[in-house]
Amino acid sequence: MHAFLEKAQQLKQQLNWSLIFGVSFFLIVVFGLVQITSGVRQWLVENKDAQIKHLTVLGEPEYTDEKAIIGAIKKADLSSFFDLDVKHVQYLVQELPWVATASVRKQWPDTLQVYVVEHQAVAIWNSDLLINQKGEVFQAASSKLSVELPQLYGPEGSEFEAWVAFKQFDEMLTLNNFKLTSLALSERFSWQLWLENGIRLNLGRKEKAKRVQRFIDIYPRMEKRADAQVDVVDLRYDTGLAVSWKLLEEEQIQNKSKA
Repeated sequence: MHAFLEKAQQLKQQLNWSLIFGVSFFLIVVFGLVQITSGVRQWLVENKDAQIKHLTVLGEPEYTDEKAIIGAIKKADLSSFFDLDVKHVQYLVQELPWVATASVRKQWPDTLQVYVVEHQAVAIWNSDLLINQKGEVFQAASSKLSVELPQLYGPEGSEFEAWVAFKQFDEMLTLNNFKLTSLALSERFSWQLWLENGIRLNLGRKEKAKRVQRFIDIYPRMEKRADAQVDVVDLRYDTGLAVSWKLLEEEQIQNKSKA
């Protein structure tokens, strides 16, 4: 019985020490967190007036001047590094005509980095807008373009469909030594194509690719006429086609026969 009491006493002492150690460790952790929080608060107070002093433009913008990008960024409040709304800066930069996307990142202590990706224009839409490689329209100065783009026309909202169709027809025609320069989609969804050699193709509303192929197959026979040149080819038939001709001048006839 005496041995049992001694073991109970020892166990009680061990439990007391474990409790003391646990409480002490908890208090140390709490004290440490208080100190860290206090330090962070003090650091924020000391640096609350940190300003954006450096702007870095990344990417390779071709049509958007760096000054224009910086000018757009400066429309935002750059007086506080911590309070600066990067989404607002992103919006301001993406409002520039040629900018497709912009990503904005703050770099401590005073730098703002902006990565810019521009639209890649692939066609002109309804004479005043541009289409990018995704088939999306955007408004920018086409006078900045270094290459001549195809002209696409159609009702509002049909730009993606028109661009997809243009790529399909262009691939078919290019394989057969024709160059497609323009496409039009009417309000009734009837398609017309213009080729670089001046020929216009009326395709109608259905079986468009099949009708383009019909023109490709028959065109070599059209070329054989010496006194006239193909003007319009109407392919809006289940079978066959109708051709309008432009009569040639004598000199043109001679040049055609030599070709």
